[in-house]
Amino acid sequence: MNPTDASIILTYRCPMHCQMCNIWANPTVASEEITPQDLEKLPRLKFINLTGGEPFVRDDLEDIVRVCYKRAPRIVISTSGWLEDRVIALAQKFPHIGIRISIEGLSRKNDELRGRDGGFDRGLRTLLTLQQMGVKDIGFGCTVSNHNSSDMLALYQLAKSLGLEFATAAFHNSFYFHKHDNVITNREQVVSDFTTLINRQLREHHPKSWFRAYFNMGLVRYVNGGRRLLPCEAGTMNFFVDPWGEVWPCNGLEEKYWQQSMGNLRTATDFDTLWNSEQARQVREKVQSCPKQCWMVGTASPVMHKYITKPAAWVLRNKWRSLRGLDAELIS
Repeated sequence: MNPTDASIILTYRCPMHCQMCNIWANPTVASEEITPQDLEKLPRLKFINLTGGEPFVRDDLEDIVRVCYKRAPRIVISTSGWLEDRVIALAQKFPHIGIRISIEGLSRKNDELRGRDGGFDRGLRTLLTLQQMGVKDIGFGCTVSNHNSSDMLALYQLAKSLGLEFATAAFHNSFYFHKHDNVITNREQVVSDFTTLINRQLREHHPKSWFRAYFNMGLVRYVNGGRRLLPCEAGTMNFFVDPWGEVWPCNGLEEKYWQQSMGNLRTATDFDTLWNSEQARQVREKVQSCPKQCWMVGTASPVMHKYITKPAAWVLRNKWRSLRGLDAELIS
């Protein structure tokens, strides 16, 4: 089966100093990072996420975006918004680009968690400027940890009032984040705030928000230590490419469990050869027995689309409950 989604980790260089991520303390060397020419090997896809580190530290980001648009109709860049002038300049050249600015709370909380004073102001100002320019695919991305679940609800209201997209995640441990001590200890509070968000999203009028409620229910399961709502097909429906060109099934791998690359995009003859190799087959086999129960958008979104009847059934049932003034039924 050919993949539909890819995430390209362009760099581990980053101007932020986030508490939930140590990428900034493990920067890559610019001259060693994957190039636009390397990305010419990517297959035809439906969606590409460009992430980091901070993608906008790349001086050749425009060339990278141009190559990626040859491979997928939709490109979304995840950024802190710290380099706001660069974000605006790129959006002027690619007005259909998607931009998700990572904001972890309101001004004080965001700047505390992301380690740079003024980060919230820069991020919000960037989004408002993009909106004024007419860029449509823009919004917040919030990673929920022990410290910011109540601010998540305030950010949701802010995004809704401004007509912006609002994406969520719960912090994880992985080789990608260079973190091994991210543990949500105030589960009750975090689950309560996610449950409030789920019920608010179900009361919206747009079906996209109802399916986000289903995704957030998956985060509740993750926080509570439960199993994924849908099978993990990392390395089948999607893949990640790191700054050195290694192709991984997902970004949640940890060496203490298992960690194996599917191959290297740079050294592979072509993507099909890598994707159909014995090494890639072995990785997919390990995914099926992976002990982690991650629920991140990169691996959850493709299977939500593939197994649409399951989330759709939950959405229809709970939208009906919402219309009757009842709270959502969470899947235990």
